[in-house]
Amino acid sequence: MIEYLPLAVAVAVCLALALPLVDDRADLFVTRVALSAFGDYVGEDEARRRAQRDRMRAAHVAGTTHRVYASRTLLYAAVLGVAGSVIGVYAAAGLLAALDVGEAAIREALPASVEFVAVVARLADLGLGRLFVLLAVVSATVGSGLALGAYVARWRLLDQRAYARAAEIDATLPRTVAFMYALSRSGMAFPRVMDTLAENESVYGEAATELSVAVRDMNAFGTDALTALQRISRRTPSDDLADFSENLASVLGTGQSVSAFLDDQYERYQAEAEAKQEQYLELLSTFAEAYVTALVAGPLFFITILVVIGLVLQDTMPLLRVVVYLGVPLATFGFVVYVDSVTQGVGGTETVAASSLDDPDTPSVTGVRHATDEPGDRGDTARFDGGAAAEGSANPPPADRWTESRERLRVYDRLRWVRRLIASPAETVLASPQTVLLVAVPVAVVGLLVFAFPVTLGTPVEMVGQIDGPIVAATAFVLAAYAVAYEFGKRRVRRIESAVPDFLDRLASVNEAGTAVVGSVRRVADSNLEALTEDLRRTRRDVDWGADVSTALRRLERRVRSPMMSRAVALVTNAIRASGDVGPVLRIAADESRATWSLRRERRQVMLTYLIVIYISFLVFLGIIAALSVSFIPAIESAGVPGTGGSLPDAGGGVPGGPGGIADGIGDIDVDAYEQLFFHAASIQAVCSGLVAGQLGEGSVRDGVKHVVVLLALTLVAFVAIGAV
Repeated sequence: MIEYLPLAVAVAVCLALALPLVDDRADLFVTRVALSAFGDYVGEDEARRRAQRDRMRAAHVAGTTHRVYASRTLLYAAVLGVAGSVIGVYAAAGLLAALDVGEAAIREALPASVEFVAVVARLADLGLGRLFVLLAVVSATVGSGLALGAYVARWRLLDQRAYARAAEIDATLPRTVAFMYALSRSGMAFPRVMDTLAENESVYGEAATELSVAVRDMNAFGTDALTALQRISRRTPSDDLADFSENLASVLGTGQSVSAFLDDQYERYQAEAEAKQEQYLELLSTFAEAYVTALVAGPLFFITILVVIGLVLQDTMPLLRVVVYLGVPLATFGFVVYVDSVTQGVGGTETVAASSLDDPDTPSVTGVRHATDEPGDRGDTARFDGGAAAEGSANPPPADRWTESRERLRVYDRLRWVRRLIASPAETVLASPQTVLLVAVPVAVVGLLVFAFPVTLGTPVEMVGQIDGPIVAATAFVLAAYAVAYEFGKRRVRRIESAVPDFLDRLASVNEAGTAVVGSVRRVADSNLEALTEDLRRTRRDVDWGADVSTALRRLERRVRSPMMSRAVALVTNAIRASGDVGPVLRIAADESRATWSLRRERRQVMLTYLIVIYISFLVFLGIIAALSVSFIPAIESAGVPGTGGSLPDAGGGVPGGPGGIADGIGDIDVDAYEQLFFHAASIQAVCSGLVAGQLGEGSVRDGVKHVVVLLALTLVAFVAIGAV
């Protein structure tokens, strides 16, 4: 076994490169080695260094410098190059060992048309010199390929991240400009507008994150606003943001009205958003048609042809299994990834803002009152050491005080989600639908053990046939539980978001009529706003009990947990701090919310047609598969059985099943194997079609889980009806 030691070392070194992802000490060690080996080299070429730094800035790489990233890239390339050289030698040796079967044996095993391939067996008879050259060439090829691939992949990854960020920036720029315009319209100074935007970057997305870099330049390094904005235009991967930054810098430099400029930009981006929505819907329509043609009808046609060939000419079951178990899933996975990369950040489903997911029950341990604390809750008593006094001791040693406090916080953080789940299980499940899997998966496993086991010993086909139906049913049950929780939460947020524009409009109308902000909130809370009514009444009670309007609205945001509401609350609360006249700001927020809701509703309506097309195409797929199981295979099987009779003569005067007929090539048909493969093909296609339907129709694979459940249920019903399950 000692001859395999270099191979084991090479593989171990390759696996060790993944340790920095899970261990900080390994990450620090790799960084030190990389800087020692390549730290001086990466800074020699100024032009290359500048270009690589631009790529890192465009990708917004945080927590590392160019010197560290470039040095680690070269280290990975060098290590993989050396390890690849060793692996290449063993790979070549393994290939030669596999070819040591003789040229004649290979020619006998191959059809006459491709028997020329047998000449590769002569490689096993090479002399020592030629063998050395062959191993050296293979080793160098594999090693250089891995080294070059690692180097290029590390930098290409930055390009991909920059492209994804550009799409996200373009998608969030209109609402970011609306936020800036509304705050400037309220009378807030431009530097304060930028500071406020940086404080709310988690709410307004990637465009706000990119502009917050300019804010940090101004606040931390004293850079003037014009220079900071010009740097943003050079570093950002988004052309739209680059133009916006350049134009904004020009407006600031010439002394023009920033509010008027932002108003023009806001109108422009709203019009562009509608045009992009049309292009986006056309693109999704093309993707839907391509999927139905290539990944539903295509595999169905291929499976049908292979079944016919396998039944009447020669066995095609191995190729069928490759198509069903590998071809369809991998092709669908590639399709979903491609669609996500092309449509990323455009028209997709929004995620809940991070600020709305903060735990309102988290106490302050430093004596500083958080914005999420309830009135009267001043947190813990402020202490210079950050801890609390130990029980039973007036002056415990500082080390013990630190240790005890840290241990308490560690346990508290570990058990926080458990306490939240026990205290409010329904709310927790709606906020985190994956929580329902804690119950659904054990129930499904127990049901599987009850209904599918013990398995009666027999052929592999028979044993798999006893458990594949229960496994599909258990999978459908688990996915159904997740889909129900996910859809309940999503539909609740959708109903609330449909009322947000009306809420802001009414609030603006009351405020413009001369009512103060507090009175406006009270008046609007008495009106009927459908799903938002109850939460607004709770907001009014907060105000009646002494909370200020900003705090009451932030609590409303935490209860609702909606991106649209998070943006509206961030805008209104900051406008209140700038001016009491928030009517125009509320109008802007209402227009932005209404435009977002309108575009989202239009997408659902347009894609409903293609969702129906995907369902119909799957039903056609399922129907043909069922027809093959019920009619075609039994007919072919009976045609191959002597003495069945009732067959028509063929064109050559023979009778199928008799001499000279097409059934001469039909041997024993394993009907169970075919029916099992058809059931698996339909189940896999149900999962793939459901996920693609969610990706295309609503912008997320998670939205496709409910479609997967429906299609799996149809599959089970169909195959139970024909007796194949």
